[in-house]
Amino acid sequence: MAMISRLALALAVVLGASAAVADVPTTTFTNPLLPSGPDPWIARSGDTYFYMNTLGDRLAIRKTKDLARLSEAPEITVWTPPATGPNAQSIWAPELHRIGDAWYIYYTAAESGHDDDAHRGIFVLENTNDDPTIGTWVDRGRLNTAHTGIDGTTFEHRGKRYFVYSPYVGPDSDLAIAEMANPWTLTGREVILARPDRDWERRGGRQILEGPEFLAGPRGDLFLSYSASACWSDDYAIGLLHARPGSDPLDPKAWTKAPRPVLAKAPEQGVYAPGHNGFFTSPGGQETWIVYHANPGPDMKCTAKRSPRIQKVTWSARGLPVFAKPAGTRTALRPPAR
Repeated sequence: MAMISRLALALAVVLGASAAVADVPTTTFTNPLLPSGPDPWIARSGDTYFYMNTLGDRLAIRKTKDLARLSEAPEITVWTPPATGPNAQSIWAPELHRIGDAWYIYYTAAESGHDDDAHRGIFVLENTNDDPTIGTWVDRGRLNTAHTGIDGTTFEHRGKRYFVYSPYVGPDSDLAIAEMANPWTLTGREVILARPDRDWERRGGRQILEGPEFLAGPRGDLFLSYSASACWSDDYAIGLLHARPGSDPLDPKAWTKAPRPVLAKAPEQGVYAPGHNGFFTSPGGQETWIVYHANPGPDMKCTAKRSPRIQKVTWSARGLPVFAKPAGTRTALRPPAR
């Protein structure tokens, strides 16, 4: 009996020590966060981060307080598609948003029997639980976009909510915006904001703008990042649109396009085809971070080898975002402040 008690005590000490170690913030980390994770997304609530990426056949969330230990967070499947219907296959690019008192997941899907651009759209799920990894996800259906398309996102500005996505318009993938009546319904006119009119947006045999993401500047400026060129090209890169404070997000003339990518391949770091990003802040909102995927080598195309990476975004004196070069596996980075 005494021996059992001593063993139990020893086990408790070991477990307590392990828990204490897990609670100690990581001082440095290296990219990537996971060996695989195309189209990564990070949302934060309080001091907890929720991570998602494209899995193809389902939606899953990882939950952690330390992104440097993301690989230790279990992957929790929260939704699987129906066997048939408009959202039965090719479940891509999930984004988790807290809007009002509910969580929403925006994701791309294709119709059963028609896995092509003409039958692809953006769909919405709703969960009123405080924790998006539990509770019931209600299917709110497909957004009423003017075109078929992919990669939907949403943001709020001056009391109005907007939706941006990448519609298929002729041979192009463009960027379009519309106002929202609620988190699953568009209202009013849909406007094309940008087209792939630069050489670096036409690599890989397709002219593509996709993966739009909103970023609010510290001085009221509006920014929309996007991924350009074909994802199977090593020249897949991240571009940026900018609108000055007070601009109408629905006015295409309000937006100017950066002449060059703000994040591009860095062969010397072993980073190729960086793209499909998102933005998040550290607890308290004092730091801005970007999450994106990239390949660890050349000519790896659009496969599960694309892995998630994060880096801090700083701000210039003019209130413009400053993006560091992509960091490879040999570069130690400081994680988000806690």
